[in-house]
Amino acid sequence: MSSHEYQFNVAMSCSGCSGAVNRVLSKLDGVNDIKITLEDQKVVVKTSDSVSYDTVLNQIKKSGKQVRSGEVIA
Repeated sequence: MSSHEYQFNVAMSCSGCSGAVNRVLSKLDGVNDIKITLEDQKVVVKTSDSVSYDTVLNQIKKSGKQVRSGEVIA
């Protein structure tokens, strides 16, 4: 099964912020793995093939956090 990997730079200042991002992403169907690095303000999301970059981006925005940048890794 093919998959996607997306990386985002998200404004997160505390574990509560990263927790909020993790919560909204885990509610999204097709998300297989979430890695959040608070120090680097980095969020890496692995998804099934059916989940688009924009879908993940919009889901992160639902957390109320500012997404500074993002890219498709795979």
